[in-house]
Amino acid sequence: MSQPVLICGFGRVGARILDHLRAAGVPVHVISQNDANDERLKDVAFFPGDCRRPELLERAGVKTARGVVIVTSDDLVNVSTALLVRQLNPDARIVVRMFNQNLLPRLGAAVKNTIALSVSALTAPLIALTALTGDTLGAFKLDDQPQQVAEIDVADGSALLGTRLNDLARRYKLLILSHTTRDGSPRLWATLPGNTVLSVGDRVVACGRPEDLAPLLTGEANELIGGLRWAGWFRRQFRTVVRTLGAIDRSVQFTSLGLLLTLFISTLVFRFGMNTGWADGLYQTVSIVATGGDLHAEKQEPWAKVFVSGLKIAGAALLAIFTAIFTQYFIRAKLGGAFEARRVPDGGHIIVCGLGNVGFRCVEELVRLGHKVAAIETVNDNPFAETVRRLGSAVIIGDATVPAVLQLARVGTARAVIAATESELKNLEIGLLVREANPNQRVVVRLTEPTFAAAAREAAGIQHAVSVPALAAPAFAAALYGDRVQTIVTVGGRALGIVELTVQPNDPCLHEQSLMATMIDYGFLPIGLAGKPSFAVEGLPKSLRLKAGDKLTVVAELADLERLVRREPAPADRRVVVQSYPLSAREPLLAIARTCAAEPLEQLPPAPFVLARGLTRGAAAELAALVAREKVETDEVPDQD
Repeated sequence: MSQPVLICGFGRVGARILDHLRAAGVPVHVISQNDANDERLKDVAFFPGDCRRPELLERAGVKTARGVVIVTSDDLVNVSTALLVRQLNPDARIVVRMFNQNLLPRLGAAVKNTIALSVSALTAPLIALTALTGDTLGAFKLDDQPQQVAEIDVADGSALLGTRLNDLARRYKLLILSHTTRDGSPRLWATLPGNTVLSVGDRVVACGRPEDLAPLLTGEANELIGGLRWAGWFRRQFRTVVRTLGAIDRSVQFTSLGLLLTLFISTLVFRFGMNTGWADGLYQTVSIVATGGDLHAEKQEPWAKVFVSGLKIAGAALLAIFTAIFTQYFIRAKLGGAFEARRVPDGGHIIVCGLGNVGFRCVEELVRLGHKVAAIETVNDNPFAETVRRLGSAVIIGDATVPAVLQLARVGTARAVIAATESELKNLEIGLLVREANPNQRVVVRLTEPTFAAAAREAAGIQHAVSVPALAAPAFAAALYGDRVQTIVTVGGRALGIVELTVQPNDPCLHEQSLMATMIDYGFLPIGLAGKPSFAVEGLPKSLRLKAGDKLTVVAELADLERLVRREPAPADRRVVVQSYPLSAREPLLAIARTCAAEPLEQLPPAPFVLARGLTRGAAAELAALVAREKVETDEVPDQD
């Protein structure tokens, strides 16, 4: 990009977007009311003030800007700025941050060349995938199916030791993006031999479905902390009752036990001391305790009169205490929590703490992927609670920082825990509580400040502490590149973009071009063609010709990606020189030479001769590969004439 990109709003999300655009070598101008002395704004053109002022936007270069990213924390400011930018520059691409979920899709449809994005909608799939499989660099969709970009570490004793990259890709249906040795620098796909053998300390960045990556990220083929527990109906109901009773307050338990013991002992006295039947003894006991009824004491022995008197006093006291404690418990629990516990799965589920925008989106994503979810929320009238229940998930009203509430959600047998409340300290506390209860439990902690997240990972041992702005920023940066850029990931300090390209009729770079030639000219790696994923070594056929309407998903470095998005023609500065050929190749080579030659050709000239000139690197490589089938030896050299 020679034209600058404007960033309006320099909060945590804006700062991360700046980092990504810097990594891509994009000139950036920032408009914000922040302090101009902010260290993060070093070497950046900064314009202090309100981004809704037309004169400030013009001074910042909005009329010549390639794109404008609007990421303040106020929807009204963002919408106002987006409409103003469209007036000042009808062609600039606008990427605007929105909190209002109803307004989100409508703004992009109403204002041309504008993309409205939600931080919660962008980050929830990443957080959900991290909870399911571990570390995630990025997430996107291919044919509406979730895909994941993740880093695989080869540790000492790993089953991957000695495995070739080709075999790894084939076995797990992956696309290998990069490989880094313990002491080396990352090697991307273009320079990465498929027969590379993995050794201790190697890191592999791969792309694939979450279920295919899961065994590699967890170290197990079927990973479940606690595991799913199957049993008959009666056994499952018995476990539910036992655990529900175990979650009741101690005071309620002791009072109930005292009352039951009193009823039991009194029934025994009536049965064996007064020769009544079991049913009559229980009936007499309940009547005396509940109503203070008489037992025709004049006909009983003196000891029986004393016993009945004591039973009346004890029963009245126990009943009053029991009623008071139980009433208090039900009011505090609002009745729903005790019954909601029945819906919590026995194990293998995901616990989501906090039903804000991010937490609710996480629940939606997990349910869509077919996983059981239990949510914990402090506010009973949370607007998302009923929706989550309608999705079939349990909602427990309580504070997730209280161990008893986590136990009610069966944290010990859960697959993972997501701490996604609005409070960073509360999220950190939940993470530490979960790790204390089960050190092997996977817990994903939502944080805001990237440095805080890094400190939690390194100092507190919470491996999956994630910064929401850091997760969302790549998508905002990616949206500037058009053609439905899905995400940007950073591999070894190099920014890679994943983009879905739509082939248009008469597209000079893609239409009727071979996949092989286009790959070489623009340095991308194909991830899939609509309906045809390219995972595994074989991938898409390199001879494939792209047709109008094809949707090709690729990954490329941002510099190459920009050339492709802008449809910049590749330089036609190569030629193919035939060095030698066997007699058997004379006829097919002559046919090819006649097709490529500028003038009519009757017979082949003696080798070496120029077979074709004025080719792009991709076209030259494709032609060389074509004649190589006939055992023709060629060289691809710069066309200097």
